Amino acid sequence: MAAGPLAKVTRVLSPAEEVSAVLIAMNKTTASRLVKYFDNNELKQITRAVAQLGPVSRAQLEGIIEQVAAFFSDGANLIGTAREMEKLLEGNLPPEQIASIMADVLGPGERSIWDRISNGSEAALASYLLKEHPQTSALILSKVKPACAAKVMAQLPAPLRNGIMRRMLTFKPIVDGTMKMIEQTMHEDFMINLARNAGADTHARMADIINKMERQSMEEVLDNLSQSRPKSAEILKSLLFTFDDIINMTPRARTALFDQVSPEKIILALKGTSGTLRSVVLGALTARTRRLVEHELEGGEPASQRDVLEARRSITDQALEMASRGEIELNQAETEDTFFS
Repeated sequence: MAAGPLAKVTRVLSPAEEVSAVLIAMNKTTASRLVKYFDNNELKQITRAVAQLGPVSRAQLEGIIEQVAAFFSDGANLIGTAREMEKLLEGNLPPEQIASIMADVLGPGERSIWDRISNGSEAALASYLLKEHPQTSALILSKVKPACAAKVMAQLPAPLRNGIMRRMLTFKPIVDGTMKMIEQTMHEDFMINLARNAGADTHARMADIINKMERQSMEEVLDNLSQSRPKSAEILKSLLFTFDDIINMTPRARTALFDQVSPEKIILALKGTSGTLRSVVLGALTARTRRLVEHELEGGEPASQRDVLEARRSITDQALEMASRGEIELNQAETEDTFFS
C-alpha cells in the first residue's frame, strides 16, 4: 500500500549525530560552555558531524535529549552546518585554533592558509611583512582577502606600500609547486608563531581576571594552579598586583597613582588596613588631602566590607592601567615576594 500524504520517514540518527543535534539546538551560551571541555581532535569530530547532520525534527530532537545527557556524563567520543559549529567556537578559542579546526574539517579548497591569515591580526601581518622582501609581501597581499590587504597596507610606510602595489600589478603566474612551498612557509613561519603569541596573551588575560578576585579566592586559584601547572602559576604570579602590593611601589609611583584617586575612595580603601600600609599611602598624598583622609579615618563611620573591597579594587585597576601606559612601575619582582610570603 502506498504511503498516505501524512506519512513521514524518520531518519535514524547515530548516537554521535544525536549529540550533535542537541548541541546545535542549545543556545550559544550553554553550548559554548560545553565546547570548552573538548580537545582539538574531539572538536574536529564534532564539527564534521554537525556539518553532515542535515535537518532533524523537533519530535526527534525531544526524544533523544535524555540519551544525550547520558552521553555527556559518560564522556562519550562525539563525532546543521559547519558555520553553526564555528559560531559556537568563536569567543571560546583563539582565532588561530578555530581556523586550524575548520581548515581540517572543510579541507584546503574551502579554508586555505590565506583565508586563515585574512581572519587573523592585520597588525601582526603588517609587522611580519616589514621584515620580508617587497616581492614576497606583494605575493602575500595578493592572496589574502581584499579587506585584510587594505588594512595591512594602511599600516605600512608609504614608500613600501607604493612599491608593493606596483609589484602586485606586474605579477606573473606562479607554478603550483612553488605556491605550495610558500603556503607551507607561511603556515610554519607566521601562523604557528602567531598562535604562540596568543598563548602568551592568555596569561595576561587570566592575570587580569585573577587580579579582580578577592584575596582568599586569588590564593586558592594560584595554589591549585601551582600543583597542576606550576609554570603557568609562576607566570601569573609575576603579572599580579593587589592593594597590599602598593607598599612595594616607589614613592614617585605611589604619588602619581593617588593623584588620580578621589579622597573618598582613599578613605574607604584604607579602612581596616595595617598601620604600615596606611602610613605608606598617607605619605603619598598632598598635605591637604592627607589631613582630610586622617580626619575621616579617625572619626568617620564604619563602611561595609563590600564598599571597602570595591574601593581597593578600583585603585589597583587604576594602577594596572597606568602601568600598561608606562606611566608608573609596579615593581613586580618585589611584589611577588611580598604577596606569596
